[in-house]
Amino acid sequence: MRTQEQEALLHLVREVSRRQIAPRAEQHEAAGTFPAELFALLAELDVLGLPFATNDGGGGQPSTVVCQVLAELSRSFLAVGLGTSVHLLATGVVATHADAEVRGDVLPRLISGEWLAAYSLSEPDSGSDAAALITRAERDGDTYVINGTKAWVTHAGQADCYVMFCRTGTHRTRGITALLVPADADGLEFPPSERKLGLRASPTGQIVCRDVRVPARYRLGDEGAGFGIAMAALDSGRLGIAACAIGLSRAALHAAVAYARSRRQFGRPIGAFQGVGFTVADMASAIEAADALCQRAAAAHDAGRPATTLAAMAKLTATDTAMRVTDSALQIHGGVGYTTAYPVERYLREAKVLQLVEGTNQIQRVVIARNVMGELEEDEDEDG
Repeated sequence: MRTQEQEALLHLVREVSRRQIAPRAEQHEAAGTFPAELFALLAELDVLGLPFATNDGGGGQPSTVVCQVLAELSRSFLAVGLGTSVHLLATGVVATHADAEVRGDVLPRLISGEWLAAYSLSEPDSGSDAAALITRAERDGDTYVINGTKAWVTHAGQADCYVMFCRTGTHRTRGITALLVPADADGLEFPPSERKLGLRASPTGQIVCRDVRVPARYRLGDEGAGFGIAMAALDSGRLGIAACAIGLSRAALHAAVAYARSRRQFGRPIGAFQGVGFTVADMASAIEAADALCQRAAAAHDAGRPATTLAAMAKLTATDTAMRVTDSALQIHGGVGYTTAYPVERYLREAKVLQLVEGTNQIQRVVIARNVMGELEEDEDEDG
């Protein structure tokens, strides 16, 4: 049950999204420009610090509410919803693992939205197999010296700092360390962003590190603990992507319903035909099911219960739903849906990336199967 304060927050986000964010989506997507002014707007509304403790200047909101906020933002403009999710993911690592000095300096800037954060785990040859990363950070006195190339970084070239995972030892998983890398560090290079099918207003690119020196105090957690930190952070990241997918799906459903009511064929609105009506019914039902699973996973996360499996299920279900719903929305529009005169073609292109980020949906199935089969093995041991 939401409090009055939470209801007021969601109402505010919904109205701001509808009135100020949605009208700018098409312009930024068409031009491929980063909507910096919209993130500044979210900073003014204190949205970029929602899940963090009030003692740190955050909003103290649970994951259940944060997911609803991300869904509202994504319904209006996915680049903003997804960008907010990534910022919260990276900021969460700083809040949890930075030492007191760095935390006191950096965290207020991230929570207030003065700084935008990014999360840098993948590399050109290390995606789903995250532990295969080779970018190195060598200890040199009171600094780490980083060399290598990171890839698929959301906000590359736009963020003010990067939570970067680098190899500091030879062990496959226990040889990885997390570092906070300021964007103005000498030796950082940002090649041109990737040219993508969709989500063009959200820059995705590489970070080339050439003898980048980072103070040792900017290490996040213990040396060698980075892989565990990365995997734990992805639980909340996957919840964020699930929420973004739900918001995008609702945008597509709304567009499909509006078109089905207004478009007339054979003397009546096409929504009156059973084929269209049943499709809308399936779309709406799938969205609600995905939302319920997302909220269940978020509630488990808030309660401190193991949420890895539920988060993977939520991400898998919500993003696959987004792909089906946006495809159905375009089909309801018919030929005009394939043109840029309506937003559904953009929704379809955007839905695809959600099946890929924060672990592909094949990886989600690996995580779910491994954990469920492990639970089955434990049950069998208990029965025996």
